[in-house]
Amino acid sequence: MNARRPWWKTVLGVFFTVVMLFPVYWMINVSLTKTQDLRLDPPHIFPIDPTFEGYEAVFAQQLPNLGTSLLLGLCCVLLTVLIAAPAGYAIALLNLRGGRPLNFILLVAQMIPAVVMAMGFYAIYVRLGFLNTIWGLVLADSTIAVPFGVLLFTAFMSGLPRELLQAARIDGAGSWRTFISIVLPMSRNSVLTVSLFAFLWAWSDFVFASTLSRNSIFTPVTLGIYAYIGNNTTQWNAIMATAVVASIPAAILLIVAQKYVAAGVTAGAVKD
Repeated sequence: MNARRPWWKTVLGVFFTVVMLFPVYWMINVSLTKTQDLRLDPPHIFPIDPTFEGYEAVFAQQLPNLGTSLLLGLCCVLLTVLIAAPAGYAIALLNLRGGRPLNFILLVAQMIPAVVMAMGFYAIYVRLGFLNTIWGLVLADSTIAVPFGVLLFTAFMSGLPRELLQAARIDGAGSWRTFISIVLPMSRNSVLTVSLFAFLWAWSDFVFASTLSRNSIFTPVTLGIYAYIGNNTTQWNAIMATAVVASIPAAILLIVAQKYVAAGVTAGAVKD
């Protein structure tokens, strides 16, 4: 019989949960607060006399930006998986020459600050004419997700049973057919994990968007939120309402995909 959990652990768990979720609650509270009540001291802990003017601004002004962020996230997912999955397969299972140094380079690439990469992309995009284009932004955001994806796919695919791959070769399947028919289906949890993080990185990106796409007709929601901040006035309820709406897709994805993320590195391998 399992021992009962001490009461103080339950209290600590509830306390830390409240502390971590309080910023989310305060975001919702401010999104429902009238503009003239935002500077009250002390502020209202609960939304007394709530207003929906912030949410009205979201649906009147931010829907195209949300659509742009959705398109950006989906394109980043597609590009990341198309590059990272075959790369991880080649490093893990095809005895690619220089695979270990390449893994180290990818690990180092993830440590480069995004603002440094954004400056480099800006200099390149000016010459190529990619500034203020949705595809240029997709390419830039993918540079964050692809190294992570390659490392994750490599770690997972290295643990796949070699017997299945050898059986596929005996049946006449080449490297590409083996990848499509055997390795990729067995790596579905890793694909979902990489896709989730690639989408979230693209969805929440601000540095690349503000540097490479500030004057584009395709504005992601992160820049849409920034537009509410002015020199003299800041529409805090609109900012927080946009943040609430923009958080919903990310929260749904995290809730739905959490079990796949937890199994993303280990699931699919066959053990004797």
